[in-house]
Amino acid sequence: MTTTFDPLFRDLNRLATEVFGSDRAPQSMAMDAYRAGDNYVVEFDLPGVDPSTLEVSAENRTLTVRAERKTQRDNRSDSGVSYVAAERPRGTFSRQLSLGDGLDVDNISADYTDGVLTVTLPVAERAKPRQVKVEHGGGRRVIEGGNS
Repeated sequence: MTTTFDPLFRDLNRLATEVFGSDRAPQSMAMDAYRAGDNYVVEFDLPGVDPSTLEVSAENRTLTVRAERKTQRDNRSDSGVSYVAAERPRGTFSRQLSLGDGLDVDNISADYTDGVLTVTLPVAERAKPRQVKVEHGGGRRVIEGGNS
């Protein structure tokens, strides 16, 4: 999908999208991802999001996070709200991440605190590193069937 860039209307388009919303593709959300011990942790910045709109799902090795931030006009029964400035992104936010085979998708957990959604993905037991014991035979090894 391509998007045209017109610097003359960029700010007007941004303002219209933020004030009136958009039914186009959901907006992305900033995130950090890191490994902490036996877990992968993904943190999404979602300040001002109603926790009841948060959806976190894992299906077919894909983690999907969706959330919604409504405008004051959407939250109030009267239409007396008239924005002077509307710079904070609003609408639906969505992000999808591909998950590796080595994760325990049955035990994913999520927590939303102080505007940050933290998703914890544990590493599956079968994918955890294992120490391999190295034995020392102490002699010459003979390879059968070979010419020595």
